[in-house]
Amino acid sequence: MTICTHKDAIHAVVPSALGCEECLKMGSSWVHLRLCRTCGHVGCCDSSPMRHARAHFEGTGHPIIEGYDPPEGWGWCYVDRQAIRLPERTPQRGPIPRFL
Repeated sequence: MTICTHKDAIHAVVPSALGCEECLKMGSSWVHLRLCRTCGHVGCCDSSPMRHARAHFEGTGHPIIEGYDPPEGWGWCYVDRQAIRLPERTPQRGPIPRFL
C-alpha cells in the first residue's frame, strides 16, 4: 500500500472561480470540478473534454485535488495515484453552473 507523502501541500484555499476557470474563459463544458488544495485553482475532471485539473497539476506540480461540485470532502494525490483524507471540506463561494 502506497502512503501519500504530499499532505504538506494541502492548504485552506479560496476557489479561483465558480466553475472550471479555463472552461469558463473558452466557453467549454465540464463534467465535474476539482479544486487544487495548494492554490485554489478550479479545473475540470479527467472525464471532462478538456481535463483542466490534470493540466494544472502537470503545469504546476500541485499534487492534491478535492472533489468540488458540490464539495465532496474527498482528496486525490496525482503523484501517488491515491485517495486521501482531507482535514476539512472547502465551501463553495456561490452557485456553480452545470454544463454536462
